[in-house]
Formats: sequence, structure tokens, C-alpha cells
Amino acid sequence: MLPARLTPGDTIGVISPSSVLDEVKYARDVAVLNRLGFQVTRAANVTQDTDGYIASAQERADDLNSMVADDSVKMILFSGGDGAIELLPLIDYDNIAAHPKIFSSFSDATSLLLAIHARTGLVTYYGAGIHEFTDLRQYDYEQFQTHFVDGCENPRFVSDSVWRTLAGGRARGRLIGGYAGLFALMLASPYFSYDDQASYLLFIEDHEYFSEVGTVNTYLSIIEQSPFMANVTGLMFGHYALEVPADLLSRLERFGRRNDIPVIYTDDFGHGTRHAIFPIGVEASLDADAQTLMFGGPLA
Repeated sequence: MLPARLTPGDTIGVISPSSVLDEVKYARDVAVLNRLGFQVTRAANVTQDTDGYIASAQERADDLNSMVADDSVKMILFSGGDGAIELLPLIDYDNIAAHPKIFSSFSDATSLLLAIHARTGLVTYYGAGIHEFTDLRQYDYEQFQTHFVDGCENPRFVSDSVWRTLAGGRARGRLIGGYAGLFALMLASPYFSYDDQASYLLFIEDHEYFSEVGTVNTYLSIIEQSPFMANVTGLMFGHYALEVPADLLSRLERFGRRNDIPVIYTDDFGHGTRHAIFPIGVEASLDADAQTLMFGGPLA
């Protein structure tokens, strides 16, 4: 199920499930989104620190559920931090299915995006949060426009970096993934599910600021040892550092060879300066040798 695209004048709702909203950045975000032709509203509890560092899980869930129930809100946009996974039992998934709209974020929001997709079938979007508009880059603007306004009419993924092919080959499957550690954790969550008869094209990212290569290796091992791995046909790994450690690239190459799947490394998405958007649940085709990704349209 694809959400409706945005049109000029639509309202974007902002929630903050993983942190207290940064007011300075938010003011800039609103100014940029207004200039792009959109209205912005924010939920009631985005600046609360009830738990000492963040609003309570119930307050944050109330914010999400209220935005879903507001028919004037066409997109729900939020950024990362820590703690979004606490909301999963408190979300009104039936209401999301009845009022489908765009959900977009990345990083800690991995859990929300995966759970909403799993429980409702709604395509959710990994790659752009509210604070990516604080200093909007051209590539990020083009990604926003392509996926949310134009409706991804161009089936070819547009890259803004040099890809590294670590294991060649072709793969096709439903796009799924997110922040490495949270994706690994979600494999054991009752709020994550997958079709064991389907193929999945996995995208994963992490950053040296958060995880050493050894930690990333642990996350990859958890994924590799899970039953889900039998359905993975290819891997795209996002930006990790300006100078990518050789041992990370070597680990990714071994991952591909051992599982006989294509693997590429790209700076197009993740915690860097580029924020490509990946629609979770949409079928795509990866050619690691030609270094292309094609979107094949939503699955039923």
C-alpha cells in the first residue's frame, strides 16, 4: 500500500519519538518546508522531557496516533535519537491502515518504520527526517521531490557518490533495512515480520561515531545467523566514514561471498551528508556489477 503523494499546500506533521525537539533546528526546518510550499504542524509533546531526557512513551505514542488521526496531515516526519522502539506496543496500527500517509525518518526510527510496514502493509520511507531540512542539500531535495511529490516516476535510483562493488551479481526483492543495530534487534521483535516465501533486498547503515567495525560485525552476524537471512538476495551498505576502514569493506565482501549475494558500499544514504530515500516494501533490482538500482513498483 502506497501513501498518497504530497501536493503544494499540504500539511506535514512533526513528531519526536526519539529525542526532545531542537527548537533552533526546527525553526529552520519549518522555514525551508514553507518555502517548498508546505505547511508544518507539530505534535503536543515534542519538547517534553517527562522521562528526564525525552517525553514518556505514552506521550510520544499519543503524538504519533494524533497525527495519524488528523486527516489534514499528509506526511509524518521525524528524526532520530534513542527510544522510539518503546512506542511499538502503543501505536494504533489499525488507524494507520485506515488513514495511510507518508512516514519518513531514519536512524533510531528504524523500529517504527519497520513495525508500521509489517503491521499495516503501508510503504514507509527510510532516509529523511525533519532535521535534514535544517541545511537542505540539492541531492536531498531531489530525493524528497522524487519520492514524495513526483511519486518516484523515475524507476532508476539516482546516485550522488561512487559505489564500491564488494561482491558482484544481481539481486531482486522487497527493499527492507535501516540502522544496523536496530534492524538486528527488530529480527527478534513481535512487531517485525516478513514473508518467508518472498525475497528481500537489504539496505543497512551505521557510522563510526556510533559503532566500531567490530560492533558492526556483530550486527551483521546477528542478521546472518537469523532465519531471515535465507530470504536476503543482496546487500547495500551505507555511509560509515569519510575514509572507509579496509576491515569493514573486507567484512562486507566476506558476507557477500559466504552467502552468495551481491554487496555494494555507497555513501548515498546514512549518517553522512547525503540522504537517499528507500521505500520499505517496494520491489527493487540491484545490479552490483553495473552499479544500478531500479525500483520495480509496490508489491501487492
